Amino acid sequence: MRLFHSLGHVLGGTFLIAGTTIGVGMLALPIATGEGGYLPSLTTYLLSWIFMLCTGLLLLEVCLWLPKDANLISMSERLLGRIGKTVCWVVYLFLFVTVMIAHVAGGGEVLHEILGTNMHPALSVLLYVLAFSPVVYLGTNSVDRLNLVLMLGVIISYFLFIFFSYDHVNISLLQRANWPKAWLALPVIFTAFTYQVIIPTLVTYMDKNVKKIRLAIILGTTIPLVVYVVWETLILGIVPFDHLLEAKTLGKNAVWPLKEIVGNSFFLSVGKSFAFFTLTTSYIALSLAYLDFLSDGLKMSKKGWKKVFLCLLVFVPPLLITFTYPHIFLKALGYAGGYSCAILFGLFPPLMVWVGRYWKKLPKTSQQLPGGKCVLAILMLFILIELGVELFQDVLQRFM
Repeated sequence: MRLFHSLGHVLGGTFLIAGTTIGVGMLALPIATGEGGYLPSLTTYLLSWIFMLCTGLLLLEVCLWLPKDANLISMSERLLGRIGKTVCWVVYLFLFVTVMIAHVAGGGEVLHEILGTNMHPALSVLLYVLAFSPVVYLGTNSVDRLNLVLMLGVIISYFLFIFFSYDHVNISLLQRANWPKAWLALPVIFTAFTYQVIIPTLVTYMDKNVKKIRLAIILGTTIPLVVYVVWETLILGIVPFDHLLEAKTLGKNAVWPLKEIVGNSFFLSVGKSFAFFTLTTSYIALSLAYLDFLSDGLKMSKKGWKKVFLCLLVFVPPLLITFTYPHIFLKALGYAGGYSCAILFGLFPPLMVWVGRYWKKLPKTSQQLPGGKCVLAILMLFILIELGVELFQDVLQRFM
């Protein structure tokens, strides 16, 4: 029984991380990376995975320095002072709102396609939020259980998608490469590999058992990498380049152009189901992390009417914004990854660890990533390059 309980926590933590990672970003990956081509895209995937794994372990190290239930607000205040806390608040709120908007917009759209009715798209969005917000209100254990079920749906629909699509792959479509264009997809790739929001919650859930948490992080991030590589191979090998560009222009996800290429209704249903499961696993995990963040930042307990109020803050603003701007899906996702994810989960972890290790001389027994100052400097340099890429794209678009 002890072994089962131990493995259960690792399995639950692994699926929480994988479920947080495999979400709305995955559906945009082939569209964002299509211009770069197949091999360049895989290269950026691998680099982003290594980077995000490192920053996740660094964030775990920071969590071990602070009391139980501490979140990024507490961490940034303790290690980076009032300025760090203010920056964290602003960027974190921007991140959660933009990512939640992308999930609500994407989830509502996919649910509308699955139902196949004359229902107004806004009603599908509302139905999507109402269906899953109560689970988040019930807490981590409820999310963990539902996440296991949803991950089962992800796995089944994913392998069905592979089974029905591999015959349609055209190897010649995978041979085009445009390396400079590949790096322009980094903001969306960063969003797709982001999971760090769940680490503080996971540390509490797994009672600061470092070995189990570290194993869950490694396994939980490796699963999405493999899933993304296969997904990229299938979509870029099936959908011609001009169709990918059309989908990007219209703000559609990677499943949308398949209906013009593959005339199989069951195959499309599998694709829609896969999109639904991937969106929802990420949506409920991110909503839970957002709830914990607001509870920590506003110093409000997750009990009674205070918890109801916190849940309203989590779910209502993104819902209203999605109602107002229904086509905001890809734009919200790009801003979330390009700036928010890059600053919070790319720059902040090595910066906080640098301060904790070398300025505040906090216990080195908590160290999770070897390499010292050199590794931390490389990580910060990489994220500054990514921020430069995103800024370059924004400036270029304004002057074109």
